[in-house]
Amino acid sequence: MSSPDLQTRLARARFRAWHRGTREADYMFGGYFDRYHETWDEAGLAWFEALLDHDDVDVMAWALGRGEPPAEIAGEQMERMRKLDYVSI
Repeated sequence: MSSPDLQTRLARARFRAWHRGTREADYMFGGYFDRYHETWDEAGLAWFEALLDHDDVDVMAWALGRGEPPAEIAGEQMERMRKLDYVSI
């Protein structure tokens, strides 16, 4: 079985980002996806997929500066997430 192509993975990531279970998490993950997904290469998408595998409360704490993300999540994209300028309510 071959691995999903980039468009299929993006569609899956979008769905997962906008269906987290709470409105706050949906806005954070979904807003981030909507704002930045067009700029992602394979590595950018892989980072977001890894982020989606973490618990919402942990990611929200990292984004709000209340905790430090693990090494594989820390970096430029996490810094973008911390700006919260992608959340439009």
